[in-house]
Amino acid sequence: MRQPLLSSVIERRLLVNYRVAPDVAARQLPEPLRPHLVHGYAVAGICLLRLGSVRPSWVPETFGLRSENAAHRIAVEWDGPDGVETGVYIPRRDTGSRLNAWAGGRVFPGEHGRADFEVHETPDQVRVALATRDGGTRVDVTVELDDELRGSELFADLGAASRFFRDGTKGFSPTGSSHRLDGMELRTDAWHVEAGRVRSAESSFFDDLDRFPPGSATLDCALVMRNVPADWRPLPAMATTRDAQLACPVAESAAARATARWRRGRG
Repeated sequence: MRQPLLSSVIERRLLVNYRVAPDVAARQLPEPLRPHLVHGYAVAGICLLRLGSVRPSWVPETFGLRSENAAHRIAVEWDGPDGVETGVYIPRRDTGSRLNAWAGGRVFPGEHGRADFEVHETPDQVRVALATRDGGTRVDVTVELDDELRGSELFADLGAASRFFRDGTKGFSPTGSSHRLDGMELRTDAWHVEAGRVRSAESSFFDDLDRFPPGSATLDCALVMRNVPADWRPLPAMATTRDAQLACPVAESAAARATARWRRGRG
């Protein structure tokens, strides 16, 4: 089945970002992906996304659907035909929409689990909490809007953060086949993000000490995108030869060297 170009409005996109030890991030990734490093750190996070007016691009906006969604992400790079490409690996996607859960991996790329969301929003603050139906993941995040990005060790300012994420809009996620990653690309001519200040953040994914040993994942910053029209373009599937959490000598060796430099820098 040919997968359609989807149009939507990003009503709210909350990015909660962590800086992560490179070798720890590398163990989460399947080949051929490797961590995209910023100042010696891998970058990972949670995308809490409310989409409105979602429909195939040829369908009028009034017939579009609305849904709450979540994606756990790690910024990655890989060798493409024209050089190094960047994007994100999404080990887990969840949605409050039964239709999205059915259609993901069938009608459009990206298999989704089901989750229940609790959302409270004001012009100056956003709280999103979720619990997945399988009991595997819980998130509860509160972010206040701010006039500038403060306290980040990844990004010098809001402009640097915006450019990093704008350059990484290709997302790949695992499928039922262990040898293929589904791909989807966000496209918009109205890219705009605002700075956020994290008031509280709980994530069973990033708090899992088996996945992220103590000190290997640290909350860094938050960004907010609101009311941005966007299209979602299917990408060709990416072949993979290694499941995440399995050793890959080349990637692990490079990531281990990066982590050694990272640890020396912290000392």
